[in-house]
Amino acid sequence: HYICLRAIVRAGSRALYRPLSAAVVSDARKAETASLLAPHSIVASQQQVALRGFQTSAVSRDIDTAAKFIGAGAATVGVAGSGAGIGTVFGSLIIGYARNPSLKQQLFSYAILGFALSEAMGLFCLMVAFLILFAM
Repeated sequence: HYICLRAIVRAGSRALYRPLSAAVVSDARKAETASLLAPHSIVASQQQVALRGFQTSAVSRDIDTAAKFIGAGAATVGVAGSGAGIGTVFGSLIIGYARNPSLKQQLFSYAILGFALSEAMGLFCLMVAFLILFAM
């Protein structure tokens, strides 16, 4: 009786590591074979292992969904950084123009370059957030 219980526990722990489809299909095949060879209590315990496979799949799916939302939120923080960068670039443009108005054209071209780079990083962060949400 001890060996049977140990085999059931071992089969149950193995079922948790496999994908849901593999666990359910192989457990159903084992249940069919075991019903011919083993008493009813072992068959019932193997059906509980298959049920546990479904339950862990639901929990795993919820964890994956939560991880997606956390990752997308973390990637979206970069968009706020882009806004801060754009504000810093144009703030520096105003300060530079106030100090030396004769460099207006050169300062403006540098400001546009800084704006473009900062905006590109913000759009890249937004794209990564959408990829995490919809492509994974």
